[in-house]
Amino acid sequence: MNDIFVAIDFETADRYRDSACAIAMVRVESGRIVHKEHRLIKPPRKYFEFTYIHGITWDMVVSEPDFQELWPSLENMLTGAGFIAAHNASFDRTVLNACCEKAHIGPPSIPFECTVKLARKEWGIFPTKLPDVCRYLDIPLNHHEALSDAMACAKIIIAASENMA
Repeated sequence: MNDIFVAIDFETADRYRDSACAIAMVRVESGRIVHKEHRLIKPPRKYFEFTYIHGITWDMVVSEPDFQELWPSLENMLTGAGFIAAHNASFDRTVLNACCEKAHIGPPSIPFECTVKLARKEWGIFPTKLPDVCRYLDIPLNHHEALSDAMACAKIIIAASENMA
């Protein structure tokens, strides 16, 4: 595995994948967390269906940049990364791709690694929801807070690489 990766987590406002309202990215180099970003995002619609999950409301994001404005300041975190890690990577990959498409930005070509699959393979953890994996590995978690979720994801990858060493 490349020794540089970025863990990512999105929170969305509604059922559409382009509705990211928060993003967190955690850059890891040689097993150490070296940079963290957490930003709120103004999604393309005012409707917030998932406030009950993550606590984010339209009033909290109305003055924040939209994805098109925000992404150029974040994508440099991916420079040199071998992969992007996410828990249930198919969700975060489709959110990133949908937000990039809506913003007329080419999505990153870096592959995604899924920590759900990794936790099942490395430790045989079932169920494999993020709180379950974090409990098993004793990783602190404030679930559905994007930075906490991304940090946990990064720590799962680090634990797995230590396990393989």
